[in-house]
Amino acid sequence: MKSIVISMAAAAGLVVAGNALAADMPPLAKELNCTACHAIDHKVVGPAWADVSAKYKGAKTFNYNGKDYPLVDGLIMKVSKGGSGHWGSMPMPANDPSGAKKDKITQLVKFVLGLAK
Repeated sequence: MKSIVISMAAAAGLVVAGNALAADMPPLAKELNCTACHAIDHKVVGPAWADVSAKYKGAKTFNYNGKDYPLVDGLIMKVSKGGSGHWGSMPMPANDPSGAKKDKITQLVKFVLGLAK
């Protein structure tokens, strides 16, 4: 009986953990090479996207190069043009300095922000 209870508790824990990390990296993240530095649930070179989402949950603005922007617009600039200082000393390289991928980056920024529950 004891082993059945332990097995049920372990299975319940796996279900909870699985639900917490149910989101997978979208194909767009792989296309834009975000997966080289980011994962959803753990730090790689850059922060985990779940941590980014939690940090900005409820925020209305993002400060980029000393100026406040609406949150999504500011994060799009950060991803597009790169920068450092928000997550330590490791700089984020520019992903789209020309602005050609803005629609794709917008989708990813909204995906990341949507991870916070």
